Amino acid sequence: MTDDEKIIDRQTNDDTETDAENAEETVFAADAAGAGSETEQSENAGAEAKTGEAEAAGAETKTGEAEDAGTEPDGAEPEETKSGDRAESGETGKSSGTDKKDKQIEELNDRYKRLFAEFDNYRKRTDAEKLSMFAEGEKTVLLKVLPLIDNFERALNAIPEDQKETALAEGIEKIYRAFTDQLSELGVVPIEAVNKEFDANLHNAVMHIEDESISENTVVEEFQKGYMFKDKVLRYSMVKVAN
Repeated sequence: MTDDEKIIDRQTNDDTETDAENAEETVFAADAAGAGSETEQSENAGAEAKTGEAEAAGAETKTGEAEDAGTEPDGAEPEETKSGDRAESGETGKSSGTDKKDKQIEELNDRYKRLFAEFDNYRKRTDAEKLSMFAEGEKTVLLKVLPLIDNFERALNAIPEDQKETALAEGIEKIYRAFTDQLSELGVVPIEAVNKEFDANLHNAVMHIEDESISENTVVEEFQKGYMFKDKVLRYSMVKVAN
């Protein structure tokens, strides 16, 4: 090997060694950088862990202090307050319900009293109407019977004196007496008119005469007999009055 070749070979070895050293330095620097990054990451992780533990510890401390002080953490209502509110709300609801029931009972009682009063008035009015209807019915029937009585009286007055003892006259008189007795039992009584003072509430004056021998306003003759029925005029007496 020549001297020039030796020199070139030495330079090549030197360059190779230099490159190897540079490569080792680069690897070392990269390792150092990686180690530093890992160190920072672990430091950051440790810091975060410490921060979380500190926050958890602080929260537990606050919770413990709140419990020791008889209070609850922020955002939570005390149990006693909740219970008191629920109790007051329940009492208010019960009171409101009781008042409502009392009001309904009072309204129902008032409605019952009104209905009872209305029914009682209706019953009384119906009874009065029934009695009035019965009375009107009886009056209508009796008014139909009175002309028969009048005819019997005319027949008896038309019998001559010498024939009043006959069987015919006695039979007519007996029928007449039976009619008048039945009318008396029903409450029908004749109105006295002849020689009585004229009463417009009982008598119907159809004729007047001038007679100084008779007291003024006196009934002197009766043309048709009047009758009373249960203290009411069934038919007015048709009379002649002296002035």
